[in-house]
Amino acid sequence: MSIERSIAIFSPGLLGGSLVKTIQQRIPGMEIRVWARREDAVQEVRRELPAVIASTDVAETIRGVSLAVLCMPIQHMPDIARQIASCELADDLIVTDVGSVKGSVVAALEPIFAGTNAAFLGSHPMAGSQRTGLAHASGDLFHRAACLLTPTASTQREHLDRLRAFWIKLGCRVREMSPQEHDHCVARISHLPHSMAVLTTLAALSEDAGVLDSSAGGFRDTTRVAGGDPAMWAGILMQNRTEVMAALQDASAVMRELLEMLQSMDEEALRRFLTQAKALRDLLPAV
Repeated sequence: MSIERSIAIFSPGLLGGSLVKTIQQRIPGMEIRVWARREDAVQEVRRELPAVIASTDVAETIRGVSLAVLCMPIQHMPDIARQIASCELADDLIVTDVGSVKGSVVAALEPIFAGTNAAFLGSHPMAGSQRTGLAHASGDLFHRAACLLTPTASTQREHLDRLRAFWIKLGCRVREMSPQEHDHCVARISHLPHSMAVLTTLAALSEDAGVLDSSAGGFRDTTRVAGGDPAMWAGILMQNRTEVMAALQDASAVMRELLEMLQSMDEEALRRFLTQAKALRDLLPAV
């Protein structure tokens, strides 16, 4: 039995659409409303997800709901949050998001809702794909995914408990950390890997994309996330640029070590270098 009365999803892309499908599977009978910016997107939602209430009207979408999830790119969240805050809101409304950056998002959105009936509490389900759009939404996207909640000193325990229960109900493994801890963590495990996939793709293919004819699974696996939406990732990297720059500087230092080993033909050091990397990679839990 869900403690939420009804749920509003703002923006029906990959994550928003996957949220709808997961809620339908795991909380059957829940009223779900979906807001989209354009009428053609609303029509797509009605075709693909006929059981939901879809609209371009923010006030109509938010009216009476107990939980709202912002699923648009992080740079667009403050504008939508201000529109929501200007509407009539239920006394128990929690607004959360699925953004990949938390410091700037929490700093912008928490004050917007501070003077309203609603409360903002950041979420980040560590799930996604290089594909975008409702057509690629999946009801299994959040299964066993880590979901990072980022409470602050202003967060009420009741709201944290409700949001934790929601993500657990969707199949996530929930962790709590501050927005600053979140941004440091995801810079290392998400934003740096994406940046390195982009760098690998550009270094390997910029001069001769024809080498792809000889590529195998290693190149495909290593560079998969470089196929992500450039506009979305530009926003993520810029919003978390301080932590991303620190991670890239560390990566640059490690790359210099590797270059020096190869230049000096130090095979023993190279073996130790590769062995350390393997030992750390082996710590990753099996899926």
